[in-house]
Amino acid sequence: MILERILDLDDFARAARAQLPRAVYGYVANGSETETTLRENRAAFSDWQLVTRVLAGVETRDQTIDLFGHIYASPFGIAPMGGSALVAYQGHLVMAHAAYQANIPFILSANSIIPLEEVLTCNPDAWFAAYQSPEDEAIRGMATRLTRAGGKTMVITADVPIGSNREGDARAGFGFPIRPDARLSFDVATHPRWTGSVLLRTLLRRGVPDIVNLEPWGGPGLFSRKVKSIAAHEGLRWAHVRLMRDLWRGTLIVKGILSAADAAAAREIGVDGIILSNHGGRQLDCAVAPIRVLPDVLAQAGGMVVMVDSGFRRGTDIVKALARGAHAVFVGRPFLYAAACAGTRGVSHAITLLAKELDRDMAMLGVRNINEITSEILRRA
Repeated sequence: MILERILDLDDFARAARAQLPRAVYGYVANGSETETTLRENRAAFSDWQLVTRVLAGVETRDQTIDLFGHIYASPFGIAPMGGSALVAYQGHLVMAHAAYQANIPFILSANSIIPLEEVLTCNPDAWFAAYQSPEDEAIRGMATRLTRAGGKTMVITADVPIGSNREGDARAGFGFPIRPDARLSFDVATHPRWTGSVLLRTLLRRGVPDIVNLEPWGGPGLFSRKVKSIAAHEGLRWAHVRLMRDLWRGTLIVKGILSAADAAAAREIGVDGIILSNHGGRQLDCAVAPIRVLPDVLAQAGGMVVMVDSGFRRGTDIVKALARGAHAVFVGRPFLYAAACAGTRGVSHAITLLAKELDRDMAMLGVRNINEITSEILRRA
């Protein structure tokens, strides 16, 4: 792929759509039900416009941030995405490596086939997003496993009590456990590049993949019936987060919060940070866009770090979130598309594009560092 032709993050989506099987691309791109949340995540950014300040002397600009004592090069990171190895060969390793090179945060999803120990060897600063079982033994075991692996940051994925209704996946004949029917088999057969470079290479190197990070002791294979409800835990409660807080000495984050009341609950337990998220439109349809509830959540956050994901595609999106009080932003799908198109080079190019957009936006807004991005630059559309 000629990366010079990729000018923004949406270009990666278009390129990936052309080379991936329809069902695999849809697995990443689809939202739940009518995809109202998916559309709302993008539409929400149109609520605000930006007010520039001129003649501010912006010849020197700095977009570094301090998150939990680590100075990152930019205020955005790569969100956790399960199933990445189905889209790009060793997708989690590819994204982890590119993030480490660029010095931005990377979150590994527990719904992955590459052991967290291997990812942490590639990127010692990687965060781990657990789909935590509510059993005390599993909570203790996961805290122990991540500690032994050298992990520093645990993210509890809180917004998947049950699996969502992804009708687009069902219509394409795709789901877990993977059961190739005539539609899916034809889809795969007509995309030989993906079949050879991703599917066959994965099977040859790792055999039939297991989702190895779901529990302290591993997880089921992609073709196992047990995989159907692997990440859904209806019994997970704040009491389990409290137990993890007692056991886990590193940074603890809860991801999937949308309400001020839940932010207050996290603060009372002693969580270090939260990520406002509607799971990129993949869980509850008609859920609010996280950027809309930022002020309400911040009012209850106390000293917690408040981050946000879902729908971010542009430097101006990041600026608007920071201006509304977010400490950092996470971006998902575009980085996975970039990995599918061009591996580590693709992800590195995507990071560079977004960082350059943000740098250009800062110059035109008349701000020299992230701390100068305040609510004063925003006006209601």
